[in-house]
Amino acid sequence: MKVEEFDYNLPERLIAQTPLEKRDSSRLLVLDKKTGAIDHKHFYDILDYLEKGDTLVLNDTKVLPARLIGVKEETKAVIEILLLKNICNDDWECLVKTARRIKVGTIVSFGNGKLKAKCIKEEAEGIRHFTLIYKGILLEILEELGTMPLPPYIHEKLKDQSRYQTVYAKEVGSAAAPTAGLHFTNELLEKIKDKGVNVVYITLHVGLGTFRPVSVEKVEEHEMHSEYYHMTNGVADVLTKTKESNHKIIAVGTTSTRTLETIMTKYNEFRECSGWTNIFIYPGYEFKAIDNLITNFHLPKSTLVMLVSALAGKENILNAYNEAIKLEYRFFSFGDAMLIK
Repeated sequence: MKVEEFDYNLPERLIAQTPLEKRDSSRLLVLDKKTGAIDHKHFYDILDYLEKGDTLVLNDTKVLPARLIGVKEETKAVIEILLLKNICNDDWECLVKTARRIKVGTIVSFGNGKLKAKCIKEEAEGIRHFTLIYKGILLEILEELGTMPLPPYIHEKLKDQSRYQTVYAKEVGSAAAPTAGLHFTNELLEKIKDKGVNVVYITLHVGLGTFRPVSVEKVEEHEMHSEYYHMTNGVADVLTKTKESNHKIIAVGTTSTRTLETIMTKYNEFRECSGWTNIFIYPGYEFKAIDNLITNFHLPKSTLVMLVSALAGKENILNAYNEAIKLEYRFFSFGDAMLIK
């Protein structure tokens, strides 16, 4: 299967640069995965597609203000580092702009030395491992010195940093937001619960895969980076009962989907667990955990377009994307939403 098969032409003006004032007022394209039929709604209409006894699964990861701009101690050259993954203690996997300047032993200083990063390992594709050196609480230092790691296609400055967090973000550790969840408000979530829908939370910390393009020709040759996930026993019980009672599991976002599918593939059941997943879902994959998916519109030739194509069919997805383009939907992280039912 060729990566080119998942390409489509998107006018640059349709890439959303800023979030809408009201989170749940974005448009919602509803796609029937069996028939390919399309409806056009607003996100607050999602309530109409959820039934009592269904379970909505949200990823409660919280984005670190993980983009840091500092200087190389020896030369004062400006270096940009993006914290991707906490390996252990104060050792982090990072994506470095101008990585060729960073060798083992190089020290980068941030905030006049309030935070320092010493390179301890070099890897390919701009990846370096650093030990962070600081006094105090790292998260507080990052809140002061770091900024939200917005995707490279967003050129506008984000006025309110909280708009790149979901309203239910809790577990700190992501290098990017689970953007399908950005559409929910606390009020909408309460209405969903009042309808008798279960609302549960899993955690998957979004890492390098979000920033990494597919550089191979054949889909099957692409390798995903691993990301940390966690599910509690309580959530596993709710999901199991949902399946047993023939109600639907609706994943919010590809991150929730990958977590649920990882667990069901590994254990053939929902259970309390944590670990690392590099699951790659593309057409031909048989879904074991989820029934429906709430998601955003994804980049051409990305692993995320492949995932939604696996669920709804490539032709249905590309047809829906082309219709969204004709109707000038807003695309990507701050864009509009899609429900695959």
